[in-house]
Amino acid sequence: MFTGIVQGTAEVVAIQEAEDFRTHVLALPEALREGLALGASVAHNGACLTVTAIEGDRVSFDLMRETLRVTNLGALKVGSRVNIERAARFGDEIGGHAMSGHVICAAELVELEAAPNNRRLWFDLPREMGRFLFEKGYIGVDGISLTIGEVRSQTGVGCPRFSVNLIPETLARTTLVDRVAGDRVNIEIDPQTQAIVETVERVLEMRGL
Repeated sequence: MFTGIVQGTAEVVAIQEAEDFRTHVLALPEALREGLALGASVAHNGACLTVTAIEGDRVSFDLMRETLRVTNLGALKVGSRVNIERAARFGDEIGGHAMSGHVICAAELVELEAAPNNRRLWFDLPREMGRFLFEKGYIGVDGISLTIGEVRSQTGVGCPRFSVNLIPETLARTTLVDRVAGDRVNIEIDPQTQAIVETVERVLEMRGL
């Protein structure tokens, strides 16, 4: 489990490509390597990956076909930076919201509104994900626990649009500060919201409503 509180960023220093498969190597800062072992779970831009090798500060992770298909990790290059969060431990403070590290889709950044001390980002989601969006609800964006500011229905387009508001600390700590229009980010819907919506849908369907 993760909390959506990004602990830092790490640089991709090597990539090994294979058919429908990729291994990427990160240079993890010492603070993020403390107690790290083979088989540990680490979230990269919100996607839970498993440690497959540790050589000094170089830590390797394997990306399967489904991960490459659903997330933005397949677009990473050597020199790219990713948001990092180690798996939560019992007793840790949960400052964000409970997240599984299972990215459900990617969203496109379509608009940025900058102000001196904050920034508002607007994203377009695939149409079928719109039913999980609620103003003031939780959402995971590239592994960051954020509150949905506003939801808009794009008439004639079919893509639901939502905004998030970023404080200076979020911009300083994560890769969202470098995002530009057209970039794609990983999205994890709040698991509780998803469970409630899908349960209500099933009940209504069973009742013929």
